[in-house]
Amino acid sequence: MALIVQKYGGTSVGSVERILNVARRVGAMVDAGHSMAIVVSAMGHTTDELVSLAQAVTERPPDREMALLLSTGEQVSGALLAMALVGLGYKAVSFTGPQAGVLTDGVALGGRIVDFKATRVQQSLAEGKVAVVAGFQGRDYDGEINTLGRGGSDTTAVALAAALGADVCEIYTDVDGVFTIDPRLVGEARKLDEITYDEMLELASLGAKVLHPRAVECGREHGVVIHVRSSFHYSPGTLVKEVADMEVGTVVRGIACDTDQAKIALLGVPDRPGVAARIFLAIAGAGVSVDLIVQSIRRNGENDILFTVAGEDLSKTLAVLEPVAREIGARDVFHQCGVAKVSIVGAGMAHHTGVAAAMFEALAAEGINIEIISTSEIRISCLIAADRVEEAALAIHNRFNMGAADRKIATGTSL
Repeated sequence: MALIVQKYGGTSVGSVERILNVARRVGAMVDAGHSMAIVVSAMGHTTDELVSLAQAVTERPPDREMALLLSTGEQVSGALLAMALVGLGYKAVSFTGPQAGVLTDGVALGGRIVDFKATRVQQSLAEGKVAVVAGFQGRDYDGEINTLGRGGSDTTAVALAAALGADVCEIYTDVDGVFTIDPRLVGEARKLDEITYDEMLELASLGAKVLHPRAVECGREHGVVIHVRSSFHYSPGTLVKEVADMEVGTVVRGIACDTDQAKIALLGVPDRPGVAARIFLAIAGAGVSVDLIVQSIRRNGENDILFTVAGEDLSKTLAVLEPVAREIGARDVFHQCGVAKVSIVGAGMAHHTGVAAAMFEALAAEGINIEIISTSEIRISCLIAADRVEEAALAIHNRFNMGAADRKIATGTSL
């Protein structure tokens, strides 16, 4: 039978009853003859509660102690699930991330997995036990606890599947799979049966919260088939894999919306080599990721540079940017909140003309202005007013017939 890694998120293990439901679900897989390794997140809002506790005792908790504190949430879930399994008559053992063999890069908060020596997990599976691993955590070369950042349990699960050579990594969430768009925005959203790693990576990076981007990267690198499905029923979800079956007429596979955006403009930037590097190195040094970037056509030896960052990063971006602007001789720094990014993603876009035009046409028909446009081979992103996101999402979804059972290519081309 199969070797299966399953990951259960915070909602799936959010109460004692839900933990018992997970235990029964895992037990049924064991009864069917499968070897089972389980990765768990912290229960419900435990991580948020731990952060609040830390901030209650000090305004600036040390990173090392925060990592140690936050790692306990997943350890509680793992121990309780192992107890529940034993209570149902199954052999089970729980591990912290370090005990399971997760080796990290030394960054206390937001670390990355550099190796997964899953010897103890493999031994437990060989003994017929269910191995339960606390997600979101590992240890560095000095033995210090590192956490993997929000969504890190997804990455733990996929990395464990790669280390074990598992047949599949099942990510259980409170949704049925990956949809063409967030069903809360568009009621006609359709669940996808399959999606490629590249498409899923784009959607995850653009704001779709079903899978963590680093988990998708790990899956792509090691060829791990990821099955995103609901923990509340047994219906199939969405397979994320190297090559997905292209449905007839599918050009755009999904739409992602991100309302946590802020736009920054440097006006009158001197047009000389090294200026852009100076600007974005300073921002990177503050630990801020820049998203969309547009540079205007030069005039009188000057350019305007526009870019976006996450809304929560706006204040620290401006703090490092304003001194740099004075240093390089820029005329002004302007920022704007209340903006959002709407993106379409699809591997088929690389081979079809008119996709961008169709997207822009859909927005224009609703009177929605586009402030910035950014593209890749399989993605087009537009920055628009945040209060028009729902209208934009519905218009684009309808323009590409993404919710219809009988879909036709909106650009007038064919596969």
